[in-house]
Amino acid sequence: MLPFSTATLLSFGLAALLIELTPGPNMTYLALVSANEGRRSGFATVAGIALGLAIVGIIAAFGVAELIQASSLLYEGLRWAGTLFLLYLAWEGWTAGADVVSASGNPDGKYFTRGLVTNLLNPKAAIFYIAVLPTFVEAGRPALAQTVLLTTVYVAIATAIHAVIVVLAGTLEPFLNDPRRERVARRALSAMLAAVALWFAWSTSR
Repeated sequence: MLPFSTATLLSFGLAALLIELTPGPNMTYLALVSANEGRRSGFATVAGIALGLAIVGIIAAFGVAELIQASSLLYEGLRWAGTLFLLYLAWEGWTAGADVVSASGNPDGKYFTRGLVTNLLNPKAAIFYIAVLPTFVEAGRPALAQTVLLTTVYVAIATAIHAVIVVLAGTLEPFLNDPRRERVARRALSAMLAAVALWFAWSTSR
């Protein structure tokens, strides 16, 4: 038996879907990785993102995210660390050459780790878990069980959307096998990621 009503679950699912369809750092970085490195690297990134979202959800369930939200020092440190990490990824994408990328062997662990770190340094994820998710927790039912299940639903929806992005962006990889086209596309996506990083810094400011 579900710890909350079906109507609540559907409402939360719709809210999570709309939130995840809003363009953000995850979408842009996944498009950059998948279009230039292929779907395997893209899916490795998706796995890291999913784990990051799950960890933040678990942390929020035990109240740690509220402490971060209440502390200006912790919040600002996390916000700027996330912004700088995104700018670093954009810079690396802009400066990397096709020969360097091929020589690296495309280790899946690198992209998994980057997807994980990007979301652990994302205060907006923590805000979602402490500002949006609790509004769907029904009184009179086990709060922890509801929080865990809603977190699972959110991560599942986000992962499904991210997987679609990987599939769509990955179809461009054969077209980008030409070094000149690959460089143009990589730099365009890197510029977009840098713009998203600046938007991220602005949108998360207090």
